[in-house]
Amino acid sequence: MSAPRPDPATRHGRSVAAMFSAIAPTYDLLNHLLSLNTDRRWRDRAVRRLAPRPGERFLDLCTGTGDLALAVLARERGCAVVGADFSRPMLLRAARKAARAGAPLPLVEADALALPFRDGSFDGVAVAFGVRNFEELDRGLFEMARVLRLGGRVLLLEFSQPRGSLFGFLYRIYFTRGLPLVGRLVSRDAHAYRYLPATVQGFPPPPVLTCHLEAAGFGSVTHLPLTGGIATLTEAVRIR
Repeated sequence: MSAPRPDPATRHGRSVAAMFSAIAPTYDLLNHLLSLNTDRRWRDRAVRRLAPRPGERFLDLCTGTGDLALAVLARERGCAVVGADFSRPMLLRAARKAARAGAPLPLVEADALALPFRDGSFDGVAVAFGVRNFEELDRGLFEMARVLRLGGRVLLLEFSQPRGSLFGFLYRIYFTRGLPLVGRLVSRDAHAYRYLPATVQGFPPPPVLTCHLEAAGFGSVTHLPLTGGIATLTEAVRIR
């Protein structure tokens, strides 16, 4: 039986989780292949901005196969990182990676809209390529604010739509036509890689995302475009 096919407009949690579980075996390969390994540099940039320090505690939400969480631990072994995701097959792969690296990485199967952590549990929350999949964006942002201590930081690494007429046009052709084709050939799931560009196109642009973050209790919001705007690194501080 094939996995449910999520609608990019509604992003129903169970069907999105089932889709990511189905593509888990080829997820890392396709991420690196389709981005020409640029996704590694984006995560490294995110970790540098997060600047983990000894004794601090971080949540890698929508951790997937654990790449961002492990990058944080590789930079600062004196901090603690918890990875959370709603896809068990993704978490199993993250656990195997952590074991190979000898990294202490607790993993929790959890819904981003109802996190099983106490208020103020973390000094920082990071999400790489997951926020656009939230069924309810505002509810997810409020949950991130809840589990952060006052003054804690949230860092969102997400795909975005590059500006510039020629580059933007060429990238949209690749993103909407080339990416689904390669995704179908490698993962045998064409829908998952049609879903990706659709959710990127529907994700709020930086000024609108800022409003959502401020409503959730964040301030000092900044947006840093990466690689011509293919991705954007958003940072904010919990102020209330």
